[in-house]
Amino acid sequence: QVQLVESGGGLVQPGGSLRLSCTASNDNSEFTNMGWWRQLPGKEREWVATILSSGTTNSADSVKGRFAISTNSAKSAVYLQMDNLKPKDTAIYYCNDVIGNTWYWGQGTQVTVSS
Repeated sequence: QVQLVESGGGLVQPGGSLRLSCTASNDNSEFTNMGWWRQLPGKEREWVATILSSGTTNSADSVKGRFAISTNSAKSAVYLQMDNLKPKDTAIYYCNDVIGNTWYWGQGTQVTVSS
């Protein structure tokens, strides 16, 4: 069982930056992939970015070139560096950890982009 705790959300002006963090509670060295998803107001949850255990990353077209996903060397945390934020990025952001066929989710952290 893995518990994920997110942090780093908040209010930022358009064009600003935030860095989200997600820490796993137990040994996470055997993870398959970790990622970030978001849920915009009134919308379904959507995929943002993924990092495989190999280090390969991928991200949605809507954030490509602005957001970057990474992990720490112990693979116990996943980060989302968000630059050049836009009002359309306002959402609750959730981290996700996949170990084998089991999916784990964090509780979500609010990101609001507004002037």
